[in-house]
Amino acid sequence: MKTRITELFGIKHPILCGGMHRLCVPKLCAAVSNAGGLGSLTASTYPAKDDFVKAIREVRKLTKKPFWCNVTMLPAVHLGEENYKNYFDAIIEENVPVVEISGMPVDRLANGEYIDRLLEADVKLVHKVGAVRHAQHAEKVGYSAVIAAGVEEGGHPLNENVATTVLTPRIAESVKIPVITTGGMATGRSLAAALCLGADGIMMASRFICTTECDVHPNVKQEIIRRQENETVLYGNTIGLQGRALLNDSIKKVIEIEDRKGGLQEILPHIAGTWGPDIWEKGNMNVGLIPVGQSIGLIKDVVSCKELLERIIKEAEEIINRVKTKL
Repeated sequence: MKTRITELFGIKHPILCGGMHRLCVPKLCAAVSNAGGLGSLTASTYPAKDDFVKAIREVRKLTKKPFWCNVTMLPAVHLGEENYKNYFDAIIEENVPVVEISGMPVDRLANGEYIDRLLEADVKLVHKVGAVRHAQHAEKVGYSAVIAAGVEEGGHPLNENVATTVLTPRIAESVKIPVITTGGMATGRSLAAALCLGADGIMMASRFICTTECDVHPNVKQEIIRRQENETVLYGNTIGLQGRALLNDSIKKVIEIEDRKGGLQEILPHIAGTWGPDIWEKGNMNVGLIPVGQSIGLIKDVVSCKELLERIIKEAEEIINRVKTKL
């Protein structure tokens, strides 16, 4: 299946892995790339530049295929401008071919210094956006592609709350660069639908948690399979940073605090990164922030990345062919 995205990134399948803090490490990144997609190495997992560089080099030991790095420039307790500068320095120095950026556009970092340096180094820039105006800005300043991120996505969807079924064609008709759809993407039906809406590929994150190469506690995978699409919720509007996460005791508490107009300092203990080991290593799914999207309703099993991508492509092609025969 060839699209502008497979051609742009030199990959076999138009399926990309989105950034996931703590989870998109070299093993999973390489597995997705080796399966024909575009694997992700998430920078925020490595606060120190040296550790990030080591991770990039580890990916290259595990795969000869293209991969990308995710740099999310949103308000964070443990990350700031110097961290982002270090990440982009490492990406340039290590000749990473593609970078996924979300949050602040890279042209606003250090007075535009880094977008110039990245483009000069021939790094392909892709920005995750939730509005047409943001996609148009990305195209104007030199990004190679954009990601249309619908409100269904886990993590931090834009608070304009536009669904992928509307956002994807709106962005596709508004820019000339390739468009990738994310938010609710998990199956071959998702890919076929995204292509029909004008996208050139899909990005998935939650779906890759339920793969054999994702090193999390088995409870995590089984809970994601058990939960349904209506069991994620939006939170964080009162603190200016909307997110979507699995509904659990911590997120229920956050919602209760927001309902009574509580502040950031009261919310932070319930969503702090310190819960990470309890969730991902110990399998406690009732505490902390678990940023998954509504696509969990489509996740039914744990398979290898190779099996997953091949299944998605096969299903998408079958659906597209069925539609063609009905026309």
